[in-house]
Amino acid sequence: MSLIRPFPGLRPTAALAAQVIAPPYDVLNTEEARQRAHGRPWSFLHISKPEIDLPPATDPYDAAVYAKGKENFDRMIEAGVLARDPAPYYYLYRLIMGAHTQTGIVAAASVAEYERNRIRKHEFTRPDKEDDRVRQIDALNAQTGPVFLTYRHSDAIDALAAEVAAGEPDADITADDGVRHTLWAIRHAGNIGTITRTFDTIPCLYIADGHHRSAAATRVAATRRDANPKHTGEEPYNYFLAVIFPDNQMQILDYNRVVKDLNGLTPEEFLKKLEAVFGVTPETVAAKPAKAGEFGMYLKGRWYRLTVRPSRVPANDPVKRLDVSLLQDNLLGPILGIGDPRRDKRIDFVGGIRGLKELERRVDSSEMTAAFALYPTSIHDMMAVADAGLVMPPKSTWFEPKLADGLVSHLLD
Repeated sequence: MSLIRPFPGLRPTAALAAQVIAPPYDVLNTEEARQRAHGRPWSFLHISKPEIDLPPATDPYDAAVYAKGKENFDRMIEAGVLARDPAPYYYLYRLIMGAHTQTGIVAAASVAEYERNRIRKHEFTRPDKEDDRVRQIDALNAQTGPVFLTYRHSDAIDALAAEVAAGEPDADITADDGVRHTLWAIRHAGNIGTITRTFDTIPCLYIADGHHRSAAATRVAATRRDANPKHTGEEPYNYFLAVIFPDNQMQILDYNRVVKDLNGLTPEEFLKKLEAVFGVTPETVAAKPAKAGEFGMYLKGRWYRLTVRPSRVPANDPVKRLDVSLLQDNLLGPILGIGDPRRDKRIDFVGGIRGLKELERRVDSSEMTAAFALYPTSIHDMMAVADAGLVMPPKSTWFEPKLADGLVSHLLD
């Protein structure tokens, strides 16, 4: 069985693509989605966040929500807003965000290879979030939210991507946030074969984002396999929608922390405790970390640069040596008493896309007491954790730019 395969994508017509594509379902809350979709009847948010079309008090996990998503999906297909390609294709997907460009392949990725750990994970999933994605896939009989994968780059794929991108795109859209999304359907049989064969030589793929979507697709496949006496392994449910980018084009931003209090310590007592673990240097401007092992801290209107002492960095543990772990194990846990950052209400997380000004704002408003800026986790650190079969700490990576929902969907019939 191939690691990936082409599929006949369900896509918006070129004239309507800009009206259709939307941010991923888990980037916006319900009210933000409702505002974003207002006056835009073809926005994919009507499918990915269908509670926006129901009364405001509706539970987003109510059965009516999934039924509404199916109704909206069918309506867009019947109206010709979304149309299925006549044959199985791969798609080239380019994202441009400011000076950053990344180009990947849209494909159907093998559930069997995911189960064999050839498609590798680095996060725990939550059953309630998995259940939500299972219900959404079953309701639509389609996968509409792509899983974001990466791999150790291949010169052959890079060369083919450059060749395809020299042609006229099928869609070229600049979204409201300024990110440009460009898509080419790869129709040539020779190119399709080259992609399949080249990826079959790649040892493994890594999930960058989309652990719940891939886990849910695997559960749906298992249920349908068990219910199908004529199961062959070739059915569309045996694959999940993915976009696969080379590792050398991935962009991970910092994922920062803000805390509500100092665990009963005065600022002076807190700084004294820090000096036993970190080098502490006051700064006159925002202290953006310049390398791994360095942290910025904002406290009482002032920035400090914290440098972890080398003796505190484990040499051979791919999880414990991560900056998110060093901060947790040397400061947040032992000094501030935040033992479980997944559940502790005294800590919150701020994606680096918001900048250090957002950290200052959260502290200056007295909503929070201190903020910590981190150096971004590297893609190769993420791969090392996955290769070891381990799990990253919560909120370790913030990938930008985000994939669009609605650009290509994978039907399961």
